[in-house]
Amino acid sequence: MIETIRNIWSIEDLRKRILYTFGLIFVYRIGSFIILPGINPALLTLENAQKGLLGLFDMFAGGSFSRASIFALGIMPYISASIAMQLLTIAVPSFAKLQKEGESGQKRINQYTRWLTVVVTAFQALAYVTYLRQQSGAAILPQFSPFFFAFSTIVVLTAGTLFVMWLGEKITDKGIGNGASIIIEIGILARLPHALVAEFNAKNTSGGGGLLIFLIEIAFLVLVVMGLVVLVQGTRKVPVNYAKRIVGTRQIGGVRQFLPLKVNAAGVMPIIFAQAIMFIPMTVVGFTNPTSTTGGFIRALSDYTSFWYNLIYGFMVIIFTYFYTALIFNPTQIADEMKRNNGFIPGVKPGKPTAEFIGSIMDRITLPGAFFLAIVGILPGFAHALGVNTVFASFFGGTSLLIIVGVILDTLQQIESQLLMRHYDGLMKSGRIAGRTAQVTTT
Repeated sequence: MIETIRNIWSIEDLRKRILYTFGLIFVYRIGSFIILPGINPALLTLENAQKGLLGLFDMFAGGSFSRASIFALGIMPYISASIAMQLLTIAVPSFAKLQKEGESGQKRINQYTRWLTVVVTAFQALAYVTYLRQQSGAAILPQFSPFFFAFSTIVVLTAGTLFVMWLGEKITDKGIGNGASIIIEIGILARLPHALVAEFNAKNTSGGGGLLIFLIEIAFLVLVVMGLVVLVQGTRKVPVNYAKRIVGTRQIGGVRQFLPLKVNAAGVMPIIFAQAIMFIPMTVVGFTNPTSTTGGFIRALSDYTSFWYNLIYGFMVIIFTYFYTALIFNPTQIADEMKRNNGFIPGVKPGKPTAEFIGSIMDRITLPGAFFLAIVGILPGFAHALGVNTVFASFFGGTSLLIIVGVILDTLQQIESQLLMRHYDGLMKSGRIAGRTAQVTTT
């Protein structure tokens, strides 16, 4: 491990990318402690921000939501806008045409996503202003008129989210990649030490073998992490033969290779998509009046331990797993690439039959992966029901743990690729960290 770290540090480009990423993360964490103008932090009381779905939102924002920070909305409005744009590229022909135009079309889609982010953020910022007035109206300085406070807060929150979005894009372009995912992951990890200490104190002071229960919880957490690593790394290898060709004096092909199809090709995106959709009821009702008695069903959707939340959330994870896998995985393109390179799957004709064969395998292996993702997604609700405190229970699977595991493995895979390109050993002596999609591996 020490030798690997030395190799990473010896590569100038990789070293600059890592330091650049850490620098932007540091800026993001500093900004999460800057309070909104017009708020007295000593009088700020947002207890509800630590509960239910608001607590998950606060976790994604790295605690900025409960601190009334300029980054209180985090990067989630940008994620919601990205989801909407991806849906439009499927449903609207003009956007589908843009997607097929290559880099120029993608730039226009990205620009539309940014403008949509402004609209989504402004709407959520207005709801957040209402939430602040209801939950912590005494913290708002009296010299700020209601209109001026609302206007300035909406502007600052919108600018803060756009700045976080910019940080994520810079991490993707000039850092180690996965900017938006890393921003979310850092916000989640920021609360892990506090969650561990709070759970340890709660179990240690309760007596009756509380410390043993805490150790069992840690062991179970390790097992869940191991299961998630297996899920993220799991692949189905499809044998592919390549015909022999003689080019000059060299023989090309004539060997058997494998097409790795990932059980969880969609990665963390189904969890993020489903969570972003589940934030809608919270935005409509939870921000404005979380204690309202109007609509028990809507209130249940703002509590991640409720039956209806877990049922709908698990169903949406399954749906989005298939949706995002179909979006990023193209069996027809893989079959065409194999045909151009004289490759074929034994017993399957090239062309359309190969695409259908690969698609059928992908459908079968995605089903158990989607169900496992759904189970992982609702584990925090079960952990909370078994006596684990709310903050620590959110790390027993669900969005937080899957994002942490998925993003860390994906980041390590990119670092390992940089090492292998420069003829260094990877991060492990045996085996390799699997790539994100089979399509990347084959093309």
